Amino acid sequence: MDLHHTPLHDLCITTGGRMVPFAGWEMPVQFSGLISEHTAVRQRVGLFDISHMGVLRIQGSNPKDALQTLVPTDLHRIGPGQACYSVLLNESGGIRDDLIIYDLGETNADQGEASLIVVINAACAAADSAWISEQLTPQGLQVTDEKGDGVLLALQGPEAMARMEHLSRVDLQKLPRFAHRMLELTGLSRPVFCARTGYTGEDGVELLLARDDGRNLWNHLIAEGVTPCGLGARDTLRLEAAMHLYGQDMDAGTTPFEAGLGWLVHLEMPTAFTGRAALERAAESGPSRRLVGLKLKGRAIARHGYPVIHNGEQAGTITSGSWSPTLQEAIALAYVPTNLAKVGQELGVEIRGQLHAATVVRRPFYRHP
Repeated sequence: MDLHHTPLHDLCITTGGRMVPFAGWEMPVQFSGLISEHTAVRQRVGLFDISHMGVLRIQGSNPKDALQTLVPTDLHRIGPGQACYSVLLNESGGIRDDLIIYDLGETNADQGEASLIVVINAACAAADSAWISEQLTPQGLQVTDEKGDGVLLALQGPEAMARMEHLSRVDLQKLPRFAHRMLELTGLSRPVFCARTGYTGEDGVELLLARDDGRNLWNHLIAEGVTPCGLGARDTLRLEAAMHLYGQDMDAGTTPFEAGLGWLVHLEMPTAFTGRAALERAAESGPSRRLVGLKLKGRAIARHGYPVIHNGEQAGTITSGSWSPTLQEAIALAYVPTNLAKVGQELGVEIRGQLHAATVVRRPFYRHP
C-alpha cells in the first residue's frame, strides 16, 4: 500500500528525519535521537509535524447540539474560543476514537450558522469522517475536511509560548489551556489557527496552516534553533504524562470508565447520545477492570501486550510501556482487575520469560512543575 506524505515530508528528510510507516503515512520517528528530542521538549522547545491527523469542520445551525448526540461530554460547557477533549462512542459504550473539539462560535451570522473544528487520530480519520458525516449530514450540518493539503504543527515545551509571542507580537499569557484564536505570524501569508493544546505534558500550541505557510514556519523555527522531534519522542512524552494512545490504551471494546476517562462522561445532562444506555449500566455496575500506571523495578521495558502477573497467574495486560527519560525509570500503562487497581499494589510483568516486579502508582507519571 502506498503511504501518504505530509507537506513537510521532504523537509523532514532534509532535516535528518528517519522515516517509518505510521497509520498509513510515512512519518519521522526521530531526528537527532529520541532522548535529545524528548529532553528538548521537557527543558526548552520542540517542533512536531502532526499533519497526518484529521481535521474536520462541522458547520450549520446548532452544530454543537448535533455533535452532542455522538459524544458523552457536555459540549455546552465550552463557548467560542474554547475547546474540550472527548471521545466518540459506539452503542456498547466502547471508544471509537478520542478527539478535541474546538468551538469557533458564529462563522456565518447572516445564515445563523456556527462552526466546530474537530481533530481526530490519523488511523481513524477516514472512518471517523465517514461516520460523523453519516450521522450529522441528515441533520442539515456540513462536515468538511478543514486541513486539505495544509499543515498541522505542534510547538511544545517551556519556551513555546515565548516563541509564539515573538512571531505574533501578541501577549499570549492570558490564553488559557484549551483556548484558541487566530493569529497573524511574521512572514506568513494568512492568519493561523492557534490552540493552546498538545500531547506532551508540556505547555505549547498546535497550529493549523496553509501548505506554503506551514513549510515556511517549519524552516523558520528550525533555523531559529527549535529541535525537530519525531514520533518516538512524542510517544515517550505522552506516556510520561499518562495520555492515552488510541488503539493501545483504549479501543472500541473499552469504555471510558475502564480507561480512566469517566470524567468525560456527563450523564447528568439530559441529551441522548450514542452509547448512553450502555454507559448508564456501566456506571451502575462499575468497571471490572481499570487502566493503571505501573513503575517497574530495574531497567526492563514492559511492551504492549506483555502479561501482568498476580499470584502466579496472568491478571492483566500492558498497553503502553517505555523507559522514562525524565524520571529514569521504566513506566507502563496496563489493564488490571479493579480489585488490583489500588495505588501501592505489588504486581509482576512477564518480560521475555522473566518476571519483573512492578507497583501501581498514581498517574500521570510526570507533571510539569
